[in-house]
Amino acid sequence: MNWQGKRVTVAGLGVSGIPAARVLRGLGAEVTVVNDGDDERARAQAAELEKLGVTVRLGDGATLPDGTELVVTAPGWKPDKPLFLAAEAAGVEIWGDVELAWRLRGPGAAPWLAVTGTNGKTTTVRMLASILAAAGLRTAAVGNIGVSLLDAVTGEETYDVLAVELSSYQLHWAPSLRAHSGAVLNLAPDHLDWHGSMAAYAADKGRIYEGNSVACVYNVADPATEDLVRAADVEEGCRAIGFTLGTPGPSQLGVVDGILVDRAFVENRREQAQELAHVSDVNPPVPHNIANALAAAALARAYGVEPAAVRDGLRAFRPDPHRIERVAEIAGVTYIDDSKATNTHAAEASLAAYDPIVWIAGGLAKGATFDELVGASAKRLRGVVLIGKDRALIREALARHAPEVPVVDLDRTDTGAMSAAVREAARLAQPGDTVLMAPACASMDMFVNYNKRGEAFADAVHALAAEHA
Repeated sequence: MNWQGKRVTVAGLGVSGIPAARVLRGLGAEVTVVNDGDDERARAQAAELEKLGVTVRLGDGATLPDGTELVVTAPGWKPDKPLFLAAEAAGVEIWGDVELAWRLRGPGAAPWLAVTGTNGKTTTVRMLASILAAAGLRTAAVGNIGVSLLDAVTGEETYDVLAVELSSYQLHWAPSLRAHSGAVLNLAPDHLDWHGSMAAYAADKGRIYEGNSVACVYNVADPATEDLVRAADVEEGCRAIGFTLGTPGPSQLGVVDGILVDRAFVENRREQAQELAHVSDVNPPVPHNIANALAAAALARAYGVEPAAVRDGLRAFRPDPHRIERVAEIAGVTYIDDSKATNTHAAEASLAAYDPIVWIAGGLAKGATFDELVGASAKRLRGVVLIGKDRALIREALARHAPEVPVVDLDRTDTGAMSAAVREAARLAQPGDTVLMAPACASMDMFVNYNKRGEAFADAVHALAAEHA
């Protein structure tokens, strides 16, 4: 595409809008950024862009600038925004930053190994990048994490292959993306206010399989992910590859006697199984994280990575903070921080990894219900400590499905609430138990983000440990 003089509207400042505006302006486009907010931070960002010749309209994200030939949007902007409705009425294409990055790849560009799913994306992509690096490949974790995709495809550094995390928002705005191989880790209701329905959410996740050339990786335990593979239009010869925590069938990766094995990328997949790594090589070796490791291994094997690199990459991998992170052991009780479990699906996976549990939960429910989560986890619960704005929803589910479990309901949202929650959990716990902070809710009622919530939990645990020293 000839960008010189092309009139492009970028919707939204921030981590995707600002790089998009800079790149497009550098290519010679006439760029206008529109943004709903008009605060001090936005004005400072606007001033920097205006030095580059970018026009910025703050507090006016609803109106399509005259003459717009293309809209490039931040992924979080909802499809029913008036700006987008006006663009569609005018026949103007709408791209996300991922679509822009895909279109700007140069000749011989690095192929993309892409990952999406309701939960586990970041961990899986970082595992995949670790495996690829162990194989001696120039790579990076990009997309919804790590290096900006636009920086990765337009910067001076060259890559052999990219490990790409993609959200449902990003996939919605990326119609021409065609990955080397893609994976959908799992599907559970999330962001339905944005997508409008579970069907629309799943369909956007399924875009990751469109045009795959080598492998579509799906979760055997989640049939909806395999349904998305069946619905995808892929290149001839592209294969469906499953991963399972059980014994794998042909064209699957799985677990046999504590060993991760591959029956997909072997010469005779009906009779052969290639050892990849031990379960103990996965950090931490809890069920949903082993599933993440199998998905990462499947994508790496689809790219031709040897088994030893899978093992070495998994051994080298260290999870990001606040993802089933062991904080301390105090008086025989283990304290685990899984603040990243911001929805019921993630919390259920976390709760399934430990027994018995004193569970710290609550926050912003985002429209979620908790009956299924509590019903599946009730037998593991020693006690529950509830915090946050929507804790009553969890308390009511506990009353219906686990009435015998002791519940402490903390009616406070001040900075000391987490410390109180940890102390109450310690009072309920017995030696051999796990105190698990897996809130099943978003954090913004009490904390800036899930990271700050996790830090507050860790600080409270460390303070408790100091008293027992």
